Amino acid sequence: MGKVIEFVYFIRDVMNSRNIIRKLSVNDFKARYAGSFFGIIWAFIQPLITLLVLWFVFQIGFKTQPIQNVPFFLWLAAGYISWSFFSDAFSNSSQSLMEYSFLVKKVVFRTAILPIVKTISSLYVHLFFLLFIFILLIFYNYPLSVYNLQVFYYLFLNIMLILGLSWLFSAFSVFFKDTLQVINLILQIGFWATPIFWSTEFLPKNYLFIAKLNPMFYIVQGYRDSFIYHNWFWERPLSTIYFLALTIIIFITGAIVFRKLRPHFADVL
Repeated sequence: MGKVIEFVYFIRDVMNSRNIIRKLSVNDFKARYAGSFFGIIWAFIQPLITLLVLWFVFQIGFKTQPIQNVPFFLWLAAGYISWSFFSDAFSNSSQSLMEYSFLVKKVVFRTAILPIVKTISSLYVHLFFLLFIFILLIFYNYPLSVYNLQVFYYLFLNIMLILGLSWLFSAFSVFFKDTLQVINLILQIGFWATPIFWSTEFLPKNYLFIAKLNPMFYIVQGYRDSFIYHNWFWERPLSTIYFLALTIIIFITGAIVFRKLRPHFADVL
């Protein structure tokens, strides 16, 4: 019961900081590219260049054919933007306490909002790429549909997963300096293990269940269901139940661990 009350208090404190989260996220987004000639344009150029490189390598280089009669670039983009947001937000949020150590040392400051600030800062770029997907749908003559709105359900779940992991790893990063290397390793493995540029059709059925253990499998598939295949999330009941259960566990665990370790952050930093 004590853990439940502790979790509720933690979430309440976060919710009471909505205004400062919004202001800090805007400032963080601007500050990330301050001083560079093109400024915040780099935030959009870098993921777009990566997407184009993947398209060139796999479609032009390896002669990848349309996936299930879907143009490869559209199929790739729908999966890649979900991963790109997760990767950018998780990586930056997990280092937020180190980056904003001067705020962590303030006794009255709610340090739990820092991973949220970083996540929202990454969200601004992601919203641009969601618009980019809608433009691609129009370009490839795919009809806009009510199914497209389902992407915000998957976006919300992606954010919940990111926050749980970020609270957990940002707390650990204060005490274990190797945490960043662990995160980079997780993201590197996750990038290749998630069906971003490869289709599960080419995966032996005996190994498919292993791929589905990766929570980003559900998110990437969900983005494609929303934009391309037009499937509702309840049509994948087992995958949905597994993802929700895993995300809830990670979210609650991350919040409790963060709250437990928070009193020691300032001393270590």
